[in-house]
Amino acid sequence: MLALSDEILMTIDKPARYIGNEINSVVKDKSKIDIRFAMCFPDVYEIGMSHLGLQILYDMFNKFDDVWCERVFSPWIDLDPIMRRDNIPLFALESQEPVKDFDFLGITIQYEMCYTNILQILDLSKIPLKSSDRGNDDPIVVGGGPCTYNPEPIADFFDFFYIGEGETKYREIFDLYKKHRAGNFDRKQFLIEVAKIDGMYVPSLYKVEYNEDGTVKSYIPKNLSVPKTVKKEIVKDLTDTYYPDAPIVPFIKVTQDRVVLEIQRGCIRGCRFCQAGQIYRPVRERDVEFLKKQAVKMLENTGHEEISLSSLSSSDYSKLEELVNFLIEECNQRKINISLPSLRIDNFSVDVMSKVQDIKKSSLTFAPEAGTQRMRNVINKGLTEEDILNGAHLAFENGWSKVKLYFMLGLPGETKEDVEGIGVLADKIAREFFDTVPKEERKNGPVQITVSTSFFIPKPFTPFQWAPQNTREQFIEKAYTCRSSIMSMLNQKRIKYNWHETDVSVLEGIMARGDRRLSESILTAYENGALYDAWSDTYKHDVWLDAFEKNNVDIDFYTTRERSIDEVFPWDVIDCGVSKNFLKREYERSKEGVVTPNCKLNCNGCGAGSFGVGICVNR
Repeated sequence: MLALSDEILMTIDKPARYIGNEINSVVKDKSKIDIRFAMCFPDVYEIGMSHLGLQILYDMFNKFDDVWCERVFSPWIDLDPIMRRDNIPLFALESQEPVKDFDFLGITIQYEMCYTNILQILDLSKIPLKSSDRGNDDPIVVGGGPCTYNPEPIADFFDFFYIGEGETKYREIFDLYKKHRAGNFDRKQFLIEVAKIDGMYVPSLYKVEYNEDGTVKSYIPKNLSVPKTVKKEIVKDLTDTYYPDAPIVPFIKVTQDRVVLEIQRGCIRGCRFCQAGQIYRPVRERDVEFLKKQAVKMLENTGHEEISLSSLSSSDYSKLEELVNFLIEECNQRKINISLPSLRIDNFSVDVMSKVQDIKKSSLTFAPEAGTQRMRNVINKGLTEEDILNGAHLAFENGWSKVKLYFMLGLPGETKEDVEGIGVLADKIAREFFDTVPKEERKNGPVQITVSTSFFIPKPFTPFQWAPQNTREQFIEKAYTCRSSIMSMLNQKRIKYNWHETDVSVLEGIMARGDRRLSESILTAYENGALYDAWSDTYKHDVWLDAFEKNNVDIDFYTTRERSIDEVFPWDVIDCGVSKNFLKREYERSKEGVVTPNCKLNCNGCGAGSFGVGICVNR
């Protein structure tokens, strides 16, 4: 029986979001399991079902005989008020039963703009919003994902955070839970035992002290058995681990409507703005034979018509050519499309993409990130103008005429010349097209260049975690400068410009480097209507400003203030494996515009070698 009546389903957008029963979803006999786990992505169904991590853990948990993992997503804004009006508790898709009746509610936290959606999930589930208010019969609320590398702004809402990759410790957590449930279950005692497991951070077991200037003074464990810092968990052998043979196939089109093949984790590049490049170190590859077999199985078990390679930098996978050639042959037989994101544009990439893409329809994507070589050296992008223009030349020679360029505005040390350089570089690429492709051979029309800029946000565990963020006014001014530069170019008619919204970037900057004192502001904003903050149509900036004002939050303290090099950060209680001394060195090198070579060329002593796996031992 469905949790929502036919009458309700007929009145809302995309009712298939809420009915479950998709191909490859798992239904178990409740009488034969010990643990029920609600796996939540706090955004709309189409976004959540596109997340590979959710599919991996869903498959892994359901392989355990004693665990039934089900899925839950944020109800869209049309269903939310109906559920409140009719007192319908939030439910999991597979059983259609209330989340409140589960043992665990696991929430993957992929971006800061979902924080109010987390409160929506708890609220609609009728679970007390704050961990301190929950009783022994409430689900254990656990958070995972990249935002747990600074979980402090939402620490009050979670019982514990799993720091790192989820494949390693959940079996131990489940066994511990069963042991405690067999006796007289005590929530607080269980969390003390959880905190002793590697990678688990229980915020309620740490006391935070602040200096007079508002910065963090120290983190003090309240229990002697709790570690002073929590080191992330990583999978040491990516081939001999869990990976779904039969991912769930949604009834409706989702953002990533394809088979996803994760070829490696981590990145060798060391871009100084990139959090993922630091927290997912060291680089570990999956065995190419495993990937070939897995690709065939997943295609057969889903019926998807496209397969995509997943990686922070696919070009750095050592067996890429062998894998791609296999996929081209396999997919041609099955009439399957291949998507190859995160590729450097070189001879091999262009050759491969010309075989697997419709050149008339597709665009080539470059991410120079900065408009001048000086700025690319500052951020350690490892990409020269010559690389970019050579890549464009190869693409144009092979028939492409559409190019997408991604940049950031507001990078540390950025000048007006660097911003204007974005227009100059776009114009050089346009000139490259006209120099490369004779008029009579322009079958797909003249070149079309789309320039997109986002605003730089300093993130924890990056060399720029000390850097100030631009103000809203500075962001707007730089976007205007960039637009003016493009409009002054000879080929301006061939260049389209898009830019990110400033208000959302400021809020993301607050949350990214925030501390526990922000939890009250998040709660206030949610209570006053903030929801789906990542969506421009539903974002309510005034609500957030009012929430910060009501809770005496100084926005500039979290955004525009440059941190002293020895400041204690809210996230210093977490150890991502990359040392703070390494990040300090990289910050100083950025100020001098000195490039640090990638991990394959040279070990830079970042600290990730302490895990004893991957590129750190196989270089």
